[in-house]
Amino acid sequence: MFEGLWTLENLIALVTLAGLEIVLGIDNIVFVVVVTNKLPEASRDTARRLGIGLAMVTRIALLLAISAIMGLTAPLFTVFGHAVSGRDVVLLTGGLFLLAKATHEIHDKLEGPPTGGGAARAAHSYAGAIVQIVLLDMVFSLDSVITAVGMAQHLTVMIAAIVIAVAVMLLFAGPVSRFVSAHPTVQMLAFSFLLLVGIFLMAEGMHKHIDRGYIYFAMAFSLFVEFMNLKVRKRGKAAAS
Repeated sequence: MFEGLWTLENLIALVTLAGLEIVLGIDNIVFVVVVTNKLPEASRDTARRLGIGLAMVTRIALLLAISAIMGLTAPLFTVFGHAVSGRDVVLLTGGLFLLAKATHEIHDKLEGPPTGGGAARAAHSYAGAIVQIVLLDMVFSLDSVITAVGMAQHLTVMIAAIVIAVAVMLLFAGPVSRFVSAHPTVQMLAFSFLLLVGIFLMAEGMHKHIDRGYIYFAMAFSLFVEFMNLKVRKRGKAAAS
């Protein structure tokens, strides 16, 4: 299976595609962190690993069913003269879910979560977190899987790139989650990123293309400003003590 992988052309495609998959996975890491941070601290790492692992299996399954995925670009029906495909429906649904999810999380953060629930509520939240991670990864994966097919000719190269990208997600999801948990203002920033990604998905679903570079630049600039604020606050506390 791997004998055709170690050619120069395939290695270049592997490195390029893995890098692209990692960049496209930034949205996914933010969502995983937001979802798992709602769980008890003892179960967060397990939920992250399980959710991302299942998401990898789902992404590879999508890759193996690429003929069906490519078929999603075919028009299903027309609304006001605009053709709507299966891909558009998936992106619109995912975008609406992210908007609702981020709005709900912001409300909980500002107003406080509802009381009650106990162990059954915790178990339900754990299962719900896994399901949300897997389903949203399917939405995030559509474009990356289609891109993978366009960039590489060897199925093994595509699968290897996905495995590398998921390994990077597993590596960084824990540290990012702990950092976000320790800084409430960064949590609000993460919710804002989800709103931004939700709007991006909805725009893509309505054929209004927005370059991902603008999204990532806005996220990077916001993080830079927040890091400066954290540094100033830390220096102020040190001076006061």
